[in-house]
Amino acid sequence: MDLQLFAGEKTEKATPKKRQETRKKGQVAKSMELSGASILLAAFICLIFFGGYIQNHLVRLFTDVFINRLEMAVTTDNVVMLLGEYGIQILILVAPIFISVLVIAIIVNYMQVGFLLTGEPLKMKLNKLDPIKGFKNIFSLRSLVEFSKSILKLAIIGYLVYTSLWSAKEDLSKLATTSPGQILHFTADVTLWLGIRIGAGLLVLAVFDYMYQKYDYEKNIRMSKQDIKDEYKKMEGDPLIKGKIRERQRRMALQRMMQEIPKADVIITNPTHFAVALKYDGSSMEAPQVLAKGQDYMALKIKEIAKNHGVMTMENKPLARALFQRTEIGDAIPGDLFQAVAEVLAYVYKLKGKAN
Repeated sequence: MDLQLFAGEKTEKATPKKRQETRKKGQVAKSMELSGASILLAAFICLIFFGGYIQNHLVRLFTDVFINRLEMAVTTDNVVMLLGEYGIQILILVAPIFISVLVIAIIVNYMQVGFLLTGEPLKMKLNKLDPIKGFKNIFSLRSLVEFSKSILKLAIIGYLVYTSLWSAKEDLSKLATTSPGQILHFTADVTLWLGIRIGAGLLVLAVFDYMYQKYDYEKNIRMSKQDIKDEYKKMEGDPLIKGKIRERQRRMALQRMMQEIPKADVIITNPTHFAVALKYDGSSMEAPQVLAKGQDYMALKIKEIAKNHGVMTMENKPLARALFQRTEIGDAIPGDLFQAVAEVLAYVYKLKGKAN
């Protein structure tokens, strides 16, 4: 009983086949926090680099209304045209940020899971509606980790906001006496650097989250020794079916061998226990070749086919035994048997009236 329980414990690392199957189902080690933090950080960095471009573009959009559009007739065509032009300008305005964020999202996702395209997670599964299972998930270790992660994120963001505003308290106290432009510049500057600090802080947290997701994934796909054995059996196939396949392969090989016997020059026999069919073609072979061989009943069958097709049979007990034991079908004869085989073939050719 204890051995059975031990065999059922999932203590072994997942096999490549198990990993591939879970990957097809969309089950991979992936941290959404890593993607989110990277996107947030990339967006604020882009705002710093393209801040001047975005500011100038926004100013042109607002001033265009007062300079060129005040006297425009309000008609359906003019409104549609105006919305179309402004829509294009807004797309151009956000294009640098959108492209940068998209590229970062693709890169981070690829670094985590590689190229993965599957619709398995989108399929509806009724077992997910199980209230008992759902209640258990609420108090699971993963739920505790997610809750702790949310609290930690709020703590990090709160701390960074507090320290950023506290360090700028002197400038904040002077806002009442500054111009609107300076207030806007100060607010934008504080917001940008605060965003970068928050993005960097969340990115550090996301790295640890990815490490946990990796650990949790490896833990969930562990296999028991019995699972590995069952997978191996499944890959190897049913022993009964494998036996039938091997039997059919043997029959096909035997049939091909029998079809080659009429092409042989001579059949060397034991005389009843062994039979080996040899062929030699000086233009294409460096040495005589074994076309067929058999023992007992198969030897009798080879001799019978040879007799029906006029292939000469010669008795040579030591040579027949040596060829049978030391060669396989399709092999050239061993070098130390050349002399003995050459004498047999020379005798056969002489009987047939062929030149050696």
